[in-house]
Formats: sequence, structure tokens, C-alpha cells
Amino acid sequence: MPDGQNTHGQNTNGRDGARSTTEDDITAAVLARFAATPEPRLKQIMLALIKHLHAFVKEVELTEAEWFQAIEILTEAGKMCSDKRQEFILFSDTLGVSMVVDLLGHRKPEGATESTVFGPFHRLGSPDLPPGGNIAHRDTVGVPTLVSGRVLDLDGKPIVGALLDVWQTQSNGLYDSQDEHPDELHMRGKFRTDAEGRYLIRTVRPVNYPIPSDGPVGAMLKATGRHPMRPAHIHFVVMADGYEPVTTHIFDRTDPYLESDAVFAVKESLICDFVRHEAPTAEAARLGIAGPMFTANFDFVLKPTGVAARIDVLDAQRRLAALGARA
Repeated sequence: MPDGQNTHGQNTNGRDGARSTTEDDITAAVLARFAATPEPRLKQIMLALIKHLHAFVKEVELTEAEWFQAIEILTEAGKMCSDKRQEFILFSDTLGVSMVVDLLGHRKPEGATESTVFGPFHRLGSPDLPPGGNIAHRDTVGVPTLVSGRVLDLDGKPIVGALLDVWQTQSNGLYDSQDEHPDELHMRGKFRTDAEGRYLIRTVRPVNYPIPSDGPVGAMLKATGRHPMRPAHIHFVVMADGYEPVTTHIFDRTDPYLESDAVFAVKESLICDFVRHEAPTAEAARLGIAGPMFTANFDFVLKPTGVAARIDVLDAQRRLAALGARA
């Protein structure tokens, strides 16, 4: 006796002659439920998300066990998030999503400094420092380094009073929030440009380091045969009234991980030379730095907005910090 029939040959799977529900029927039903979303952009996003998500599930024929494993991974990622760590940003970074969003949202005119990922380790409350101020005052291991340059407009004119929010890892490869005193800010500072658009930052030479790999992101990288390393870099958010802010890095040209950055953030225009000096430069000597030391020079070029830009580029980070504080 065929499945779905009784001893009289009648269909027992529902109404006589009714066909079984298919995967495509469910997709169509879900799309129909969201079709009346009143806000146009939200409607566009939700309908596209449903189409692509359902298509992915069908393409790989996702099993119930794999579905449940995905739920466990997302749950674990949520538990690891705080005001000092964002596992979901790490997922976004290591899957290349952050860089695609960056490229879509920050198309730059020729000559403007390119942007790259924000990363999960920015913190609020960095101190305001004078030119040559030392962000690495507790790092006694790294090689002293002066990073200097100018902030300019597209015509090469200096931008006076531009704000540079700077952060990097310590020489042990850890951000302050990962170290033994996570509540103490270190390797961070805010600097202003002078009348010639110049800035000067005292730090230590940046090092390459692994992104946090003790959670779901690290497990994904290991399972897929990828390393967790990021090339040596320094983070910057550069902003000024009347100009579009830029979130970016500068990278050390000699780093071996430039071609395989775990978060796909390297751009050729952001690579610069860290030059070794056995004796201190005149600027370094004035600041009490002895050799050996390094210098790096990088000019940031901002795109005008045409209107006064509000200094709120870090609003998203403030919201993330608030979420972490409630976790």
C-alpha cells in the first residue's frame, strides 16, 4: 500500500488532491507577510534578506543539526559581547562584510584618504593630548615612534583644528581592554592639528597581532583553515567641521600579513614606511626620546561635505558601548 493512502486507496495527507507544501511555498508566504512593511527602505532590506537567506538554506540543504549549531554560535557570540568586546563585529570583519559596507558607504573622490574597518576595540574617553603627546606611556617594551603629517583638503590646503582620534595595540599585541587592567585607558589619545594642519603623535612601533580567537569567531577561523592575524597598524578617526570624517588605519609596509589580513582591511594607499633611526631626530630629542626609534609620515586628505559636519561619527560606538554596559 503506497504511503499516504488508506486501504481504500484514498489520500490521507490532507484534503483529497491537495499537494504537499514546498520550500518555495514557505518563502512566498514569508515574503507576502512582509510585503506591506510601510517604511520603504526597511521593506527593501527585509524582502531581500528573506530571499537571500532562504536561497542559502535551500542551496546548501541546511540540516536541523546545522541550524541548531548556528543558533548556538550566535547565542555564544551574544554572551561574549560587552562594552570592551564585540564578537558580532569580529564576525562581520572576518567574513568581509564590514569592508563591503565600508566600500559601499564611503566612496571617495580621487585624492581623499580611503577608509577601512572601525574594528571592535575603539573606546570612549580617550584623553586630549598636545602635539607629541605620548599614548604609549606604559609601554616600556616597544620601540619609540613618532607619527606625523598633515590633515588637508582636496586642494592640498591645511585644515586647522582637525581632530584625530588614535588607538592601537600595545607591544604585547593586546588592546588595553584585553590586558590585565582592562578599565585603564592606554594606547589612545585625541590630537588637534595646528595652524599648518600638522599633527604629531608619540607612540611605539605597531605590531601585528591575532584578533580574539577564544570565541565563536576563532572557532570559525580554525575550522576553515584561516589564521587570525592582523598586520601592524594604527587606527585613526579624522574629522573636522565641514568635512566628511574618515575612519582608517595606517599600515607598516614591512609586515608579513599585509596580503592576508584576517579582516580584509588593507588598502594600498594606507601602507606607509616606518623608518628606523639609530639616533633620535631633532623632534624626538626635544621630546626626550633616545635612539633607536622610528618615524612615520602620513597625510590625511578629507572630502568636504558642503555643510558643517557634526562631530558625531562615533555615535554608533556610543550605542555599542551602551549595549555592552547593559549586557
